[in-house]
Amino acid sequence: MALPEPLVRFTGVQKTYDGVTLVVRDLNLDIQSGEFLSLLGPSGSGKTTTLMMLAGFESPTSGEIILAGKPITKTPPHKRNFGMVFQNYALFPHMSIADNVAYPLTVRKVEKSERETRVKKALDMVHLSGKGDRFPGQLSGGQQQRVALARALVFNPQLVLMDEPLGALDKQLREHMQIELKELHRQLGLTFVYVTHDQSEALTMSDRVAVFNDGLIQQIDVVTQLYETPANRFVAGFVGDNTVFSARVENTQPGQCSITLPCGSCLSGVDVNAASQGQAVQACIRPERIKVQLGTEPRAANSLPATVNDVIYFGDHLRLRCTVANQAAATVKIALSSQTVPQPGDTVWLNLPPEHLRIYL
Repeated sequence: MALPEPLVRFTGVQKTYDGVTLVVRDLNLDIQSGEFLSLLGPSGSGKTTTLMMLAGFESPTSGEIILAGKPITKTPPHKRNFGMVFQNYALFPHMSIADNVAYPLTVRKVEKSERETRVKKALDMVHLSGKGDRFPGQLSGGQQQRVALARALVFNPQLVLMDEPLGALDKQLREHMQIELKELHRQLGLTFVYVTHDQSEALTMSDRVAVFNDGLIQQIDVVTQLYETPANRFVAGFVGDNTVFSARVENTQPGQCSITLPCGSCLSGVDVNAASQGQAVQACIRPERIKVQLGTEPRAANSLPATVNDVIYFGDHLRLRCTVANQAAATVKIALSSQTVPQPGDTVWLNLPPEHLRIYL
């Protein structure tokens, strides 16, 4: 079934600041109305520049940005009807919370009675009822971030853009705000575009995630597909934990290949990038997909021997760090309810289900 016309479309967008290096290269991206899209990537990957071009604070060097079928590449920020939330809150310290939230309405010359109604509704929305007469300095970091969010929502924007908005909060509060933001998105049905370098944050909140690196989108997908079927080595390594083995290709068949590790173990897995016989590859698997078998003899296919170095308690799971001959340390996650937990020094077999072992060039 064909997707509806996107709310936002980037077509062939490029951005350079010095005329030489492209910070964003040939960006083609559709953003659907009502979705929560996260732009995820390391520093310098192009994600924030993309958001700033959408907001109108930066202009593309080439290409076009379309909003609801109309070009906005040359439209100034204040005429784009977008709400913005930044990491540093950007609140006016000398103004009350109510006046901070009302500011976009004041600029738009909305009548006072209408302003008061909308401000009250926006503060209710972010659970700050009754705090309108306070000042930013009297609120916690989390509350200040809610004020910034209320200010971005108060004028019924067409789009809400967020640049690392939870980055300054402590871990527990950040995780709480992630859930609240996702719930608010569900209630309002607005389009959210969210920049982050935190992959767990992107997976928690988003409908889709676009993974950026070196100015290009490496993969854009719903969160389950992004996590379970990374398109390349970069996405596999950047999104979620990953256990990696170096190997060479023995033989291939459509969609699958067999590999040999330096220790002599033979494995098979999903051939992601159409590898050829004899090529050096990396075999990647999520640590929670690895099954651990105690003992010296393998009882399942697609297994390789290892020695347990450490058993680390993580609260909701145990993490094993294992030595595999001629490889980097292998990480395995096991449930706390596991009946038998290997101990440091134990010899084990790591079983790697072929459907979860992905082979990358």
